[in-house]
Amino acid sequence: MEEITKKQNIFIQGFSWQFFEVPRNILKVWKNFLLFNLNYFSIPLLIRTFFSPWRKYKIYHGKGFDIGEYSTALFSNLIFRLLGVILRTLLIFIGLSVEIFIIFIGIFILIGQVILPVLLVFGIYYGFRIFL
Repeated sequence: MEEITKKQNIFIQGFSWQFFEVPRNILKVWKNFLLFNLNYFSIPLLIRTFFSPWRKYKIYHGKGFDIGEYSTALFSNLIFRLLGVILRTLLIFIGLSVEIFIIFIGIFILIGQVILPVLLVFGIYYGFRIFL
């Protein structure tokens, strides 16, 4: 690879770096941010355990038949599951919102990386045109 780059013109090397290597690296970093966010918010795990009780809280009824203990355990466990669904929904929503934010920021950075050198050239051209 070094032999090829030594034989190329410096402008071709700069063009290749600016428009091929840097966007490729931006895409790699962007992918890593997206994967990190999925792991940080544990979105796949939250979806798999969507209807599980929150923090594995569970109330057991005692031995024997007591309708009060059964109903208390049943309603408490339903509340823990409902709490789990609500909090997991909130965490999934926040995680996906951050994921969408990362997608938009990545698009903005990638487009900026390609557009800014062109704007620089046009800015210099029109600056000299106005000056002269």
